Amino acid sequence: MKKIISIVTPTYNEELNIKKLIYEIGKVMDTLKSKYNYEHIIIDNNSKDKTPSLLKDIAKNNKNVKIIFNNRNFGQIRSAFYGIIQSSGAAVIFMNSDFQDPVDLIPKYIESWEKGNMITMGQKISTNESFIMKTIRKIYHKILNAISKVNMPIYTTGSGIYDKKVINFFKSVKDPYPYLRGLAAEIDEDISLIQFKQPKRLYGKSTNNFFSLYDIAMLAITKHSTIPLRIMIFLGFIFSLISFVIATVYFIFKILYWNSFEIGIGPIVFGMFGFFSITIMLIGLIGEYILLILSFSQNFPLVIEKERINF
Repeated sequence: MKKIISIVTPTYNEELNIKKLIYEIGKVMDTLKSKYNYEHIIIDNNSKDKTPSLLKDIAKNNKNVKIIFNNRNFGQIRSAFYGIIQSSGAAVIFMNSDFQDPVDLIPKYIESWEKGNMITMGQKISTNESFIMKTIRKIYHKILNAISKVNMPIYTTGSGIYDKKVINFFKSVKDPYPYLRGLAAEIDEDISLIQFKQPKRLYGKSTNNFFSLYDIAMLAITKHSTIPLRIMIFLGFIFSLISFVIATVYFIFKILYWNSFEIGIGPIVFGMFGFFSITIMLIGLIGEYILLILSFSQNFPLVIEKERINF
């Protein structure tokens, strides 16, 4: 019996891309049909355009295409992960629906998996992002790996192929906000990489913005590193020590030069401004960890489905 390869693509307002995406993936999988059957799972995050109606029409005539419609927009992290763990294949290929993960990577992913690699990810070696965004991403990846407990491959998004054993582990994880790249790095410290040049988005505009990217960045940091919390303790000690030394010096000078030495309000204002700036930043960081704990305590499901087709 042929093994099944599952391909999972999340969508949100992808009416301009989805038909071509399904066609191109089908065309690639047709070249592999002597060895594999496939299922194409598309999880739609409550799109507001024609994506849902297009998907329903396609699914009527293509039983390889399986659709999950979310009851609302659960965010790209939860929705994508939920789609992955609904798969039934011997291996699962995860790729985005905007063609920035080229479909011609599929045979390369499968070849890597056939060699025994449990996880293989696509690694971007060039993009069409602005210089500023490239620089920010580069700094972010370096900081993340410097403070993280695990080594996450840089310039990856999680798109790639995962063996069924990995998917079974994912299914056992009770995490309301699972970070795919981090979980993968927890399992496999030697993730195989296939480099590619990331093309421009084919049609439409990305729904990512500063806040969604910030959410992903903070999720990665708070889930896979305790160093920021320890840095806060260290900073608290250092600033306490500096404050004590400055206060002691001012006190001694005041005692020695009581009439001529004027303290003034400058040092006080500067000290208070610096102290409160650091305090607000650290409180915000603690808040991120508290939000993470709260998300676990609420025990919400990853996704609530509205409908599924062809399962």
